[in-house]
Order: sequence, then structure tokens, then C-alpha cells
Amino acid sequence: MKIVVIGGTGLIGSKTVERLRNKGHEVFAASPNGGVNTITGEGLAKVLAGAQTVIDLANSPSFEDKAVLEFFETSGRNLLAAEKLAGVTHHVALSIVGAERLPDSGYMRAKIAQEKLIRSSGIPYTIVHSTQFFEFLGGIAQSGTVGDITTVPSAYFQPIASNDVADIMTEVALSPPVNGAIEIAGPEPVRMSELVARFLKATNDPRNVTADPHARYFGTLLDDHSLVPSDHPRIGTTRFEDWFSHASLHG
Repeated sequence: MKIVVIGGTGLIGSKTVERLRNKGHEVFAASPNGGVNTITGEGLAKVLAGAQTVIDLANSPSFEDKAVLEFFETSGRNLLAAEKLAGVTHHVALSIVGAERLPDSGYMRAKIAQEKLIRSSGIPYTIVHSTQFFEFLGGIAQSGTVGDITTVPSAYFQPIASNDVADIMTEVALSPPVNGAIEIAGPEPVRMSELVARFLKATNDPRNVTADPHARYFGTLLDDHSLVPSDHPRIGTTRFEDWFSHASLHG
């Protein structure tokens, strides 16, 4: 099967490409550096020729409200139009658990706009709603840092390892479209502030964490239900300690 992975050189993309190739599929890792640009449309028709499945893992280079909405709407329209012409039979996209519950976040609004384009495209699809990745913990800490204090939301989330995300994306890409969304999450819910504190301690980072229920995440306030999945998500098996022991971030 020919599978095109948009954003195929990124964190999840590169891992998904590797897994699909190991299963014997013809996989193209599409990115602007490789001559495929979903914003301009460059290279789309050529790379999609003969493809049965497309996995969209593209992410906006800017998280500013207007820019991120423009990115996901323009990219989504161009990609879906090119897929229709190429006869693609399964569009797989990665989105975020709880995005529809957080309209105050420009990033989450943009992801919902992307999903609406997919649902109305007429192309069979599967949307994978994922919780945050363990790999985001450093960025979450950085975004709340002033001096030696980092202020982090105290709401629950249920982070997942990127390897588990790639495993599930691979499985979804090789399965029939569900024409709906599935949720994936890590093994256990934990307070964001607590896990960031564990992460900083494990990396010997001297910053102290202040847990604040009013701290913002991607511009929005969270409650204990905002970022956790519903009752029956697919669960990644990797726990934080196991992820950390294999992560290439020590020192």
C-alpha cells in the first residue's frame, strides 16, 4: 500500500513512517524541505498519485491565533482537495483530546476547524484525538517560567509517549476508516503541575513548580476534565518513568 505521511519528518511522523516501512508498505515522508508544501500546494499532486492512505501530522510553525487558524484551514483545504483528485480512500489526522472543550484557545479552535474540513470532505477518514505527549513536559515548564519558578496548571491530564502514539497511528492507517474520531491516552491521569515537577527533578533542573488552577495552557483555563479522555480511549502502555529512562534528554 502507498501511504503518504504529511509532516513525516517530525516527532510522530518519523516514528510512524519507520513502523509502516517495517511492515513492508511504500511510505513517503512528505515535508516542505522535501518539496511537498500543503500551504502552497507544491508537490501534492505528484506525491499523492497512487496513494491509498494519507496521514496528516502537519503542525503550524506559529501558534499565534490568526496564523495557526490560517495554517490548518489552508493546509487542510489544499490537502483534502488534492486527495480527492488522487482518489485517496483513507484520510487519517492527529488532533487533540478536549479541543472542542477549549474554545478560548486559538490553537484548539484551529484544530476544530481542521476537523470540520475533514468531516465534510467526503473522503473516508479517521481522526485520532490524542492527549499530550510526555515529550511536551519541557515546553510546558518553559512556557510558565519566570526566574527560577515555573507556574503550571494544576488540572489533570493523561499524557502518552510518542512511541505509543506512533504505534496507534500505524494501526489506524492500516485499518478501515471509522468516519469518526477515536481517543488515545497514556496509562494514568496526573496533575500537570505534579508531573512537570517530577520531570524537572528527574532532569536535575533547579526550577520550582507552582501549581496554579488559574494558569493558562495554550491561552485557555483548564479544569480537571478539559484534557482527559472519555470512558473508552485506547491506552498507551508506557508510563512516565519508563519513558524517561529511555528518553534522550538526560543531562
